[in-house]
Amino acid sequence: MTEFLDLEAQDGVRMSWNVLPGTKQEASNCVVPVSAIYTPIKPFPNTPVLPYAPLRCRTCRSVLNPFSIVDFAAKIWICPFCFQRNHFPPHYASISDDNLPAELFPQYTTIEYESSGDKSSSSSVFMFVVDTCIIEEEMAFLKSALSQAIGLLPDNSLVGLITFGTLVHVHELGFGQTPKTYVFKGAKDVSKDQLLDQMGFFLKKPKPPTGVIAGARDGLSSESISRFLLPASECEFTINSVLEELQKDPWTVPSDQRATRCTSTALSVAASLLGACVPGSGARIMAFIGGPSTEGPGAIVSKNLSEPIRSHKDLDKDTAPYYHKAVKFYEGLAKQLVHQGHVLDLFACALDQVGVAELKVAVEKTGGLVVLAESFGHSVFKDSLKHVFQSGDYDLGLSSNGIFEINCSKDIKVQGIIGPCASLEKKGPLCSDNVIGQGNTSAWKMCGLDKATTLCIIFEIVKKDSPDSSVQPTSNQYYFQFLTYYQHSSGQMRLRVTTLSRRWVAGSGSIQDLIAGFDQEAAAVAMARLVSFKMEIEAEFDPIRWLDKSLIHMCSRFGDYQKDNPSSFSLSPRFSIFPQFMFNLRRSQFVQVFNNSPDETAYFRIILNRENVANSVVMIQPSLISYSFHSGPEPALLDVAAIAADRILLLDSYFTVVIFHGATIAQWRKAGYHNQPEHQQAFAQLLQAPRDDADVIIKERFPVPRLVICDQHGSQARFLLAKLNPSATYNTDSPLPGGDVLFTDDVSFEVFLDHLQRLAVQ
Repeated sequence: MTEFLDLEAQDGVRMSWNVLPGTKQEASNCVVPVSAIYTPIKPFPNTPVLPYAPLRCRTCRSVLNPFSIVDFAAKIWICPFCFQRNHFPPHYASISDDNLPAELFPQYTTIEYESSGDKSSSSSVFMFVVDTCIIEEEMAFLKSALSQAIGLLPDNSLVGLITFGTLVHVHELGFGQTPKTYVFKGAKDVSKDQLLDQMGFFLKKPKPPTGVIAGARDGLSSESISRFLLPASECEFTINSVLEELQKDPWTVPSDQRATRCTSTALSVAASLLGACVPGSGARIMAFIGGPSTEGPGAIVSKNLSEPIRSHKDLDKDTAPYYHKAVKFYEGLAKQLVHQGHVLDLFACALDQVGVAELKVAVEKTGGLVVLAESFGHSVFKDSLKHVFQSGDYDLGLSSNGIFEINCSKDIKVQGIIGPCASLEKKGPLCSDNVIGQGNTSAWKMCGLDKATTLCIIFEIVKKDSPDSSVQPTSNQYYFQFLTYYQHSSGQMRLRVTTLSRRWVAGSGSIQDLIAGFDQEAAAVAMARLVSFKMEIEAEFDPIRWLDKSLIHMCSRFGDYQKDNPSSFSLSPRFSIFPQFMFNLRRSQFVQVFNNSPDETAYFRIILNRENVANSVVMIQPSLISYSFHSGPEPALLDVAAIAADRILLLDSYFTVVIFHGATIAQWRKAGYHNQPEHQQAFAQLLQAPRDDADVIIKERFPVPRLVICDQHGSQARFLLAKLNPSATYNTDSPLPGGDVLFTDDVSFEVFLDHLQRLAVQ
């Protein structure tokens, strides 16, 4: 495992197969697709930033890299992707074997370029879109969180404010003395031209000819823009006074109805306003929503409380009347935002659903952040919002305007990317006909990206089996190059280039090589993204059956066994944890949508699709640490047998962190033993240790996880019990002393493994 982590530390990439199947047939026999899980702007303190433009191949446009073959005498380099011979330009005249440019150093397979002419406007833009159809108490929480956030903004960043309820209010912040707002009807979709007209953008300048979309580049003066977008340093006082005055939506709501909330109209107005004022800049719409949208094209439910909000069952049976219309609207909004280069961030805080399932497409295609909590007063929301703006060790490193491109050897095609990006529809010979995720292109737009944003790129091996296998191929390496062009948080445009080389094998003796290069964690994460994607787009798809079939195929291909003898079955250490990952994936919230709302499922999937391998593995298979008097903190099996009366368990399932006190520990704590001097040392320390470890996890994670502190047999213990392997259930003959049993009919991992072995050896 360590060598895969070393590769990730060098290039920010993990591949499911690090020795690749060489032909199309071999690849389909491997079951898990050839995929790369890549974090485009993962920070590498030792990676040099070169102050000049990259050297590109004149045929395929790939960038000079350590795998290029260089002829120093003739000053020529050969591209490893298309074998084109390229001449070095004059300023490379002094290069030699002993005097290499940085991009040819073998250890710099990942490198950055920053050319001096590319300084873009460095001010970031934040448009706050605030829901006012919430109760006074929530309103107070939200106002206090927002004024804190505005205090944390960089001084030169531009800020705008839109509030909405029954109507949409655009606040003119540049009109200092008295508050002034433009009001739009919530039920009506406003076009960009109507918006600009009504807001008086063309009073001093003539309107551009019809058919031309107005924007900053064609006649919107900076003074008319600065009415709505002001530097944070200038408008902090104005915004805070607007927020202080902000009241709950004044329209009365009958007791049998929901509030009239026009979320989609407000977001559409925000997008059009930013598109007119700051197109192409890294602007973010930050939406704070406290309930379901009931008005406008993106409504998710009617105003009648007698009609429930759509559930998974309604979506499966296609009986959610508003769903498709809302998704279609947000697809259009996503397209507009991607075209403008803007990001939609969503902070949804309500006990009810607010429409994350419909909004998912716009958040994901623009690379936005999403936080789901029960209230604006909850630490999950408050701490996550602070985390967005904090600088220092744990800052998110928000960057913008990204374009991601791929080059690879001619025997490989790209099926697509599952992750926060949008296709730029750049078709070419690299594109596979089998599309997964954002496909049919070799370039993608990433309007918003940060240090943790991670893409899962799925490849297809297209090389056919050669009839004469005795002929040795000229090269047994496949090459990949990932180019990420983005605006760094400093405002500078940069290009990050990562070039990888992986050996390929084919033929009868290749199985051991494939096993040696299998990264089971990366493979589990690729399968999790793939199964979530299939569940969303394929009707009648059975995820459990698909995962089980894949696992059985995998085990019968790579396991060691005598035919029809299950007891002889064994897996190499490279594969040994993979069945466990699949067992936990089958039980995870990504596959088992029962007991979750469509909003929660959409939220979990958005996060899974943007996180790196280590974090995604924790979502699929939570980590469990045990604390007791007898030993220091140690990893425990994710099994009901880990529960003991004299132990504390710390469960990290990514979205929640649970500290679980065994029955005896809980009794002692309630009796106050930790406050007595003779127990201060040992018992107080034992109680504190998991708290400290939980704090470390919470501090570095975004969105901030929910912390649950509970006792054995308490109601909140369910957060732990739901994740444990049910090796002891109410059916088991002899439960463990001091332990626990689970009331479930789910199969345990042992039974699952038993069935797997029986089926794999057939």
